[in-house]
Amino acid sequence: MEGRKIQKVGYSTMAVSLPTKWVKQNNIKPGDIVFLVQEKDGALKVLPSHKAQREESEEFIIYADACKEQGMLKRIIIGSYLLGHDVIRITSSTRIEKTHIDEVREVIPKLIGLGILEETSNRILLQCSIDPSKFKLDMLIRRLSIISATILSETMQSLFDNNKSLAEEAISREEGANTIYFLAVRLLILAQAKPEIAEQIGIEDIVLIPATRLILQCLELIADYSQDIAKKVILLQSNEKTLSQDVIQRIYHLGELVLTVFQKAIDCAFTRNLEIANNLLQISDDIYVETERLIRELPAVPYLRAIVSSLNKISDMGAIIAELAINGALREPNKYVENIVKSVKHERIIPLQAKKGK
Repeated sequence: MEGRKIQKVGYSTMAVSLPTKWVKQNNIKPGDIVFLVQEKDGALKVLPSHKAQREESEEFIIYADACKEQGMLKRIIIGSYLLGHDVIRITSSTRIEKTHIDEVREVIPKLIGLGILEETSNRILLQCSIDPSKFKLDMLIRRLSIISATILSETMQSLFDNNKSLAEEAISREEGANTIYFLAVRLLILAQAKPEIAEQIGIEDIVLIPATRLILQCLELIADYSQDIAKKVILLQSNEKTLSQDVIQRIYHLGELVLTVFQKAIDCAFTRNLEIANNLLQISDDIYVETERLIRELPAVPYLRAIVSSLNKISDMGAIIAELAINGALREPNKYVENIVKSVKHERIIPLQAKKGK
């Protein structure tokens, strides 16, 4: 850290000189323009004009010719979207293949705000028009949890009512969960790089950003597991073997308990209620015992044990969210803990001098 003295220039202007090493590294000359960006903590960031312009209009280029494996281009587009790139150019040395065009058109509806701005035979220009200030992270988490809960709830009801169409509706909802998840992760990554965005989307403590990312991932996995259960319910219903009402009710009630665990865990992530979060962890342990018992006692019917196993995985995701809620609660004062900062006085240690032998 280098100190610089503030000097008065004219009647009201205050000035500070720039470090010579930094000036040379960035090729700054007299008369050049630099840009000042005020950070959330009050610090000022000095940007040379070429870097400031790059922050405003930086393009992310994807070479389609290198994407030889199936699905590679689609995954790179998703990755560049998550990293916060607003302008994505897909280019080819000759002509973009139809399979690549199909991947682009398949992935765009999954990424909120992303659209095709320009398209020719050898390049496609994508642009993201999202304004982060229009979204609040807690709203996105709530929305994702509602979609995931709806998928699981409809799936369990489908099993109970032997209603195939309800399971199909649940399956179709999973794409909506992916869309919300991708948007929320994009905003989180941008918030890590730009404190002003963290403030805009409602993040008060950036230390908890990794935990928030894990909560989002748990919710997205819950949607995936629930969709997988719905697919197995449809296969189960097409099986010739008839299940007893007792078996169906046991699995249905297990699903209700699992649903309660992860929904209340999400509530705890916002309310920071340590007691409820701790109870949810106890219930998750009980669910594990019950799923083990069910797997042993269920009849040998295809997909039945896989359904119970997936319910246990969802319970595990709820337990992780509950643990994160407890960790988040410990960031604030409560009746269980107190964080006392004490200054430690270090005594001067005087080294002993070895005596010479006689």
